[in-house]
Formats: sequence, C-alpha cells, structure tokens
Amino acid sequence: MSYKIIADSCCDLTPDLRQKLDIVSVPLSLNLGEESFTDDEKLNLHEFMRKMRSYSGKIGSACPSPGMYKNAFVEAVTSFAITISGNLSGSFASAMLGKSLAEEKGAEVHVFDSKSASAGEVLIALKLRNMINDGINKSKIISSINSFIKEMKTYFVLDSIDNLVKNGRLGKITGKLISVLNIKPIMGSDGDGNIALFSHARGQNQVLEKLSATIDKSGKSTDGESMVITHCNNPGLAEKLMNLIKERHNFKEILVVPTRGVSSLYANDKGIIMAF
Repeated sequence: MSYKIIADSCCDLTPDLRQKLDIVSVPLSLNLGEESFTDDEKLNLHEFMRKMRSYSGKIGSACPSPGMYKNAFVEAVTSFAITISGNLSGSFASAMLGKSLAEEKGAEVHVFDSKSASAGEVLIALKLRNMINDGINKSKIISSINSFIKEMKTYFVLDSIDNLVKNGRLGKITGKLISVLNIKPIMGSDGDGNIALFSHARGQNQVLEKLSATIDKSGKSTDGESMVITHCNNPGLAEKLMNLIKERHNFKEILVVPTRGVSSLYANDKGIIMAF
C-alpha cells in the first residue's frame, strides 16, 4: 500500500527534502500581534524575521485547523501524520480531529505525536519514509515509530530565549536568570515533549562541546543511526557541530537543514536544534 506522509510546518524541510520524503506540509500560522503569516512555501522568512526582531509585542503561533488536516488526509487517502509535541501546541489535537473527519470520508490515517519539534519531526519522517519504502506493514510501522519516538533525543541551544519566555514556553524567572548570567542554555525534550534545561554554556566552543557531550550522556547508541541538525540563520555553527559529531560518533548520516517559519519563531536567530 502507498502511504503519504503529512506533517505540520514545524517539520523543517527544504524543497528537495520534501520531494525526497514525499511529504505534504500543513501550515501553522505565525502571529506578530494582529498580523498573521502562513508558514508555507510562500512565506518570505527573511522579511518575517526582520519584522519579528523589531516587534516588541506578543509573538505566537496557531496550529492548523482540523479542516486543513482533514483535507490533506482525504486527498492522501492513506497516510501517516507527524505533529509538533502535543505539550507545546494544539497541532496534534487538531490532527486527531481532522483524522476523525477524514475517516468519515473513507481515508485511513495514523497520527504520531513527535514529542519533539523541528529536527525531531524531520528525523521521524526520515525513518517513516524508509519503512514505507521497505514495504513494512502498517502495524509494524506504528509500533516501531512509537518506540523510536520514545527513545529519540532532542536538544537545542538558543542565542536568545526572549520568544520562549514571551510565549510561556520557559518560566520568566528561569529566563531572567539565564539572561543575567549571560549563558547559553542547553535545553531539550524531557522525553514527554516538554522543554527541560539540561546544561549551559558560554561561548561557541562550549556550546559545541556541551551539545556533543549530550550524545554520550544520553546513553543512546549512534551506530548506523541518523541525526538531523536544524538551524536558524546559523549554517556555520551547524556545520561545525556536524563535523565535531562526525569525529566522535558513528552516525550513518547527519542532515543539516535550515528552519522554516514556526521553528525560526521559537528558536530565534542563530538557534540550533539537533535530534537523534
């Protein structure tokens, strides 16, 4: 059976990667006060980031509607969907409502809560597409991807945490302490899709060392596995991180991908996210 992959736009994809993985993207909305932007291929990310940097009011995002998901599922007929962590966004809940509506029309859908975002969603999509291409049956795919999500690790470091604090993704006291101490927090998923603080660094070299060290501390084997690194306007640091990890670990492949709209909103300029 032929399966499409449906993912919300927090799954950061270049046009080539979207084509390779045969993914349909369902866009979130990005909000700077009353001004709204659709996070799709038409978004001028450079212009959006310029506006975001100069905007001092409330910044946020809105998940796709159930109807948008329903339309994507019905058109695909048989599909798997991947969403940003249900503890960070309503995208998973919306996709589940869209699934119910689509199944009334005869579609066949399974929705995965990534318990992650950005690089984590891309990594799941890579594994999912490989399993589909290998002809693995649906029940085995679902159990394998659920196990993969449970074991997956996601970490990130931000140059600015302002947007996370503004949107309640990080406590104000923690955010103020980080700003006062002028440190770069090493954060990531707590395993259930919530943001947790794991470590901190000062300066680029420490950032690289600490991110690399999280791989060893995670206890997860890297042999023959894939890694995804996403970045917001920071290809230099992303490449340095990739090269350092290649020296120290045995990943089969490491993909470096620029962030799209919603990931750029929260990661902010120079943010780095990695998942393995």
